[in-house]
Amino acid sequence: MKPISDILRPLEDDFQVFHSRFSDYLKSDTPLLDKILQYILRQKGKQIRPALVLLSSHLTGGINEKSYRGAILVELLHTATLVHDDVVDDADMRRSLPSVNALWKNKIAVLIGDYLLSRGLLLSLNNQDFSQLAILSRAVKEMSEGELIQIEKSRLLNTTEEIYFKIIQGKTASLISSGCEIGGLSNTTDPEKLLTLRNIGHYLGLAFQIRDDVFDYMINDDDIGKPIGLDIKEKKLTLPLIYALDQSSESEKKAIKKLIESGKKAAEFLEIVDFIRQKRGVEYSNQVAYDYAGKAKAELMKFPESEYRAAFSDLIDFVITRTR
Repeated sequence: MKPISDILRPLEDDFQVFHSRFSDYLKSDTPLLDKILQYILRQKGKQIRPALVLLSSHLTGGINEKSYRGAILVELLHTATLVHDDVVDDADMRRSLPSVNALWKNKIAVLIGDYLLSRGLLLSLNNQDFSQLAILSRAVKEMSEGELIQIEKSRLLNTTEEIYFKIIQGKTASLISSGCEIGGLSNTTDPEKLLTLRNIGHYLGLAFQIRDDVFDYMINDDDIGKPIGLDIKEKKLTLPLIYALDQSSESEKKAIKKLIESGKKAAEFLEIVDFIRQKRGVEYSNQVAYDYAGKAKAELMKFPESEYRAAFSDLIDFVITRTR
């Protein structure tokens, strides 16, 4: 698997401009706000979402000012959701650093998330990027719905595979799909091209989240970037566990759900992981993720061959084979 730095090398100059503008846009005259925003900038992750905006722009004609604004908008929204998620999950760490809520408490973290979202809205409004704003507003709606459905179902432990896909479409695929569409929208209003980009993002987003959910059960891999067992601890039924339960007898289901409801000990978690592996839940989930990645690539091939299409294809491979 190529490292992400090699995959995104065709975007090197574009990312320099994006990083400079994103950093400038997050400066504030309010000392506390500026301190926190600069701290957030130091937590820079792989930045897959702005990369998708820029790659989609290249596929439809090239980078322009609207492309950069779209990438900034998507990254602002994504960052805002991460800050809010850490509050909801009571998470102390984000990308190997203390989370905003751990350092400045929940009230400030919520306000920071709101501030980031408002800056994104203003960026679109001030430049009359109304189509971008409409797409991202739809994504926010779907993300909120997805999270709320997951919370509701976690209380009852009755998430089905159909409901699971509805959840991850909202939680993850909606923003990735929106980013691809926004990138294309900087150059074209062709409905067929925009639909293709939406489909690429939709399939890629589903593959991304399934792969992320598999990490919760990879207890022997030291290279995983998230703590293991979080989903079980929060009573979230994700695809590996849903599939395993579907392959089980009623008595097995009852025993495993009892462990999930009361499971706080490491031994209980290991018993659940062993159950999932016996039922081949991880293998099934990885195969589903690969299938969605294949669908994303099939849609991608509708665009002419270029170094950017090749980079996009490599990025899909990275998402599906990454270990963190």
